[in-house]
Amino acid sequence: MQHADSADSADNADRADSTDSADSADSAGRPELRRLLDRAVTRGGVPGVVVEVRECGQVWRAAAGVADTATGRERTIADRFRIGSITKPFVATVVLQLAAEGRIGLDDPLAAQLPCPGVESAAGATVRELLNHTSGVPSHTDDPAALNAHATHPPATLLRVAAARPRAFAPGAGWAYSNTNYVLAGLLVEHVTGRTLAAEVDRRISRPLGLTGTRLPSAADHGLPAPHARHYTKLFRTDPDAPVLDATTLDPAPFWASGDMVSTVGDLNRFLAALLAGRLLPPDRQRDLLLTVPTRDWLPGAAYGLGVCALPLPGGTGTRWGMGGATIGSWTYAFATPDGSRLLAVNTNADWTDPASGWADPIGLFTELLETALAD
Repeated sequence: MQHADSADSADNADRADSTDSADSADSAGRPELRRLLDRAVTRGGVPGVVVEVRECGQVWRAAAGVADTATGRERTIADRFRIGSITKPFVATVVLQLAAEGRIGLDDPLAAQLPCPGVESAAGATVRELLNHTSGVPSHTDDPAALNAHATHPPATLLRVAAARPRAFAPGAGWAYSNTNYVLAGLLVEHVTGRTLAAEVDRRISRPLGLTGTRLPSAADHGLPAPHARHYTKLFRTDPDAPVLDATTLDPAPFWASGDMVSTVGDLNRFLAALLAGRLLPPDRQRDLLLTVPTRDWLPGAAYGLGVCALPLPGGTGTRWGMGGATIGSWTYAFATPDGSRLLAVNTNADWTDPASGWADPIGLFTELLETALAD
């Protein structure tokens, strides 16, 4: 097992290329976090894990385990990985910027702003209700059989799959997590700007913040940019004999604006720090971002804003803002204090943990890391 750590000033880290993999060993740094990483790979059955913590002007990074179980290649802090639903804060930020420019009506019906087939599934719902999951729009990812019946998955197909399912509730009458909400939000961005969602995320967020390891891949790009960890999955089976499959090469199209982005732990912390500090949105839109609604059948105790959630730490030790991302073969957390001054981003290149570790899934590991690193 291997660790790579560094303790640098946050200013130097921000100036550094986010793909920099030159780490200096610091065996005395953060022993309580290092023990959790050791436990993840020795008892938790996770192939590898990578984490970055930013606090009090310092950056601490560590990697443990392997990026490739066949070759034994070690994980590094430079690894790119699929971030799943942490894509949603990026998309919501672009929508809110366009709302600030007067190009999107946040509280206007989506159908009046997005004339395209399939928008009927969101009839009566506002853009805000899409972003905070109170639209009642069914999620296309809840019907894997229907998705698998299609050879390709352009957004129009995802909308058709969703439209064939019953509405969960009338707009504004409940809360239900729906990936289709963000497919619609992505299409709205493209309609309003005349550019691809990937181009808008890059132009408005990635380039200004120097997120060189972050991108929204095209539908034809089924691989991952180097350097990356291989992604391993048990397809969410929990039985001890479930086979481990390699999901590094994966069709990203079914997830698109809801969960298709690729990033690094360093880039995720940079983005979240800027977002929570109000550097990406004007004050009125920042208030919209952080205006939450109660969730249901999701992360325990969490409240959801526009693409981000407020997550209470166990034992009443504070509330942290950010988002988690679970996708096939890769699980990620990126959370911070409300002002974005203390942050943690962590990724495992697996979507399971061994029950013997005491964690039912990677969320258990992430929650313990979060409480250890960022508790008040």
